[in-house]
Amino acid sequence: MTDRIAARFAALRAEDRAGLVSYLVAGDPDQAGSQRLLDGKPAAGVDLIELGMPFSDPMADGPAIEASAQYALGAGATLAKTLDQVAAFRRHDNETPVVLMGYFNPIYSYGTQSFIERAAAVGVDGAIIVDLPPEEDEEFRRPAQQAGLHLIRLVTPTTIGERLTTVLDGASGFVYYVAVTGTTGTKSGEAGVVQNAVERLRQATDLPIAVGFGIRTPQQAAAVAKFADAAVVGTALVETVARHRDTPDRMVEALHADIAALAAGVRNARQGG
Repeated sequence: MTDRIAARFAALRAEDRAGLVSYLVAGDPDQAGSQRLLDGKPAAGVDLIELGMPFSDPMADGPAIEASAQYALGAGATLAKTLDQVAAFRRHDNETPVVLMGYFNPIYSYGTQSFIERAAAVGVDGAIIVDLPPEEDEEFRRPAQQAGLHLIRLVTPTTIGERLTTVLDGASGFVYYVAVTGTTGTKSGEAGVVQNAVERLRQATDLPIAVGFGIRTPQQAAAVAKFADAAVVGTALVETVARHRDTPDRMVEALHADIAALAAGVRNARQGG
């Protein structure tokens, strides 16, 4: 089985640049529209894809992502349909890594082993499960890794000492560094502070480090791309979808234009030394 995440980060290192990771909630505005947004991301400049699993109580997410999840659920989104989206995406793209991000309740309701088997079969590369602490994730982590799915752990500014060791134990794929405390999309971290935190984190892990929460603009993405392995943008893109739900063609155009601008910032960040 090809490790798409490892291959993508190796390619980024060879190009001496960071990657752009984009997040959207699956099923917003509807299954067909969400598929169009997903399918066009690589051509727009996305290096790794995070696809949100809609859930009715997304406790770590800010108002924009929470509203997107509610809209998707109202339009009929399910975890099974999210997996179907990945299967459809893989029919034309077998290289771009896809990571599912969300909460454990939908996975548990679907059936943990059934979810793992289906996710691996359709081409999911990993999962970020926000509310599943390391002490309680063995029932998911071991079968997932046996199936070739990475369990990507979140590290926050308050994850230090023994807790950091615990979080990194068993992590794979990459580490997602949460640049600010609180929910998504509500504030941004100061670049110098985040850079110092990433440099400390590199002393504890050899995994690539992606930085997210609070990155909204090409300039912010470029600042992070100077020192991190990837910049993650979510809320700003979710808001673009929300603004254009009533005009599907314009929605796709606007989202992919936003991604292209972010990708340009990330790709040019390290030029000139």
